[in-house]
Amino acid sequence: MSRPAPTRALVAWALWDCATSPFAAIVVTFVFPAYLARAVVGDEVRGTELWGLTMALSGLVLALLAPITGAFADAGGPRKPWILATSALAFLACAGLWFATPEPNSALLLLACVFVANTALELGAVFYNALLPDLAPPERMGLWSGRAWAIGYGSGLLALLFVLFVFVLPAEPPLGLDRAAAEQVRIAGPVTAAALLFFTVPLALFVPDRPRATASLAETVRGMRARLAATLPLLRARPEILRFLLARLLYNDGLNTLFTFGGLYAAGSFAMDVQEVMLFGILLNLTAGIGAWLLAPLDDRLGSKRLILLSLFGLLGFGLAALLVKSKALLWVMGGALGLFVGPVQAASRTLLARLAPEHARAELFGLYALTGRITAPLGPWVVGTLTALAQSQRIGMSTILVLFACGFLLLLTVAEPEREAPPRAALARDP
Repeated sequence: MSRPAPTRALVAWALWDCATSPFAAIVVTFVFPAYLARAVVGDEVRGTELWGLTMALSGLVLALLAPITGAFADAGGPRKPWILATSALAFLACAGLWFATPEPNSALLLLACVFVANTALELGAVFYNALLPDLAPPERMGLWSGRAWAIGYGSGLLALLFVLFVFVLPAEPPLGLDRAAAEQVRIAGPVTAAALLFFTVPLALFVPDRPRATASLAETVRGMRARLAATLPLLRARPEILRFLLARLLYNDGLNTLFTFGGLYAAGSFAMDVQEVMLFGILLNLTAGIGAWLLAPLDDRLGSKRLILLSLFGLLGFGLAALLVKSKALLWVMGGALGLFVGPVQAASRTLLARLAPEHARAELFGLYALTGRITAPLGPWVVGTLTALAQSQRIGMSTILVLFACGFLLLLTVAEPEREAPPRAALARDP
């Protein structure tokens, strides 16, 4: 695409963050991990271990597939077919969570659905992120990236509120749902699937895409191989990209591990039930959305690197406090404050790579971006799960996350951000 897309297309693009955020909030973080541990397995430590192994396996598969599919997309053209295909697969997997009844023999089904949906959506994000530089003007990429994250958190928040107040809290859930069979919790899977479908439709209808390549499949495969072969020379020629990807490898693994075990930590160390964990998730989504929305303009004005460093500093401080506090009330305070910095670090990371990446290799580099977000994913959850099991302490296991944040912070200090063009005053005056 030679020029920025119309606002309608950018809004439709941003709505895919709304499509995937309910999955992150409900399935990955605040509902199904606690449901697995308390209702399905009946053992929080064993549930933490199984959840960690599943997410680690998902990360390993993504690490293998993301660079290959990214290079294939760069060689073949369009990004949207990949997004729509992975969304459809995740839709089916989320709907399948309805059949995970509260008994041990349902654990495999629940974990398989989570594995498929998580892998599919993370793979789809490779192509979704690569669309951003094609759609947004350079001086507003940070703003659109941040606002997309913000409305995504809003979507996750609304989904949690809907599940909590419509299905979980009422003494007699609607639709004749049976509490004895945990149907008021299991319905969260189909709700997540419905949100994914609803917010993917605008992207399918209104977001322009690159033209389909005229090359044959064999020629496209050869082009993919050539791009993969050129990856190492590209990273040698642009060392800033490599250092950024390595820094993100560290701090994003900390974020992924935090998302994976946040609900389990609240349930196990503070004796929160599923309802309390959901309310805690609502608080985190609310503050994360506020942080992403308010700090989004700083991405374009101060620079993506500075915003990431600021956010990591906040995550370190409030993350440490959350591990040290003993009071449930203080955990609510520290968790809410920590959430303010979650969205900005993710949104600014996407923007920084969009600015660093050459146009001809964006999908491939966003494939490596996904790789660096997942190549150590088998390590983070495994270490947390293993340390939790060995020490019989979630606090000790969760401390691994702070180490990852600190190492990513230090490595990012060595990255030189590309100079940015000063945004026009008219652009600064408008919000999407």
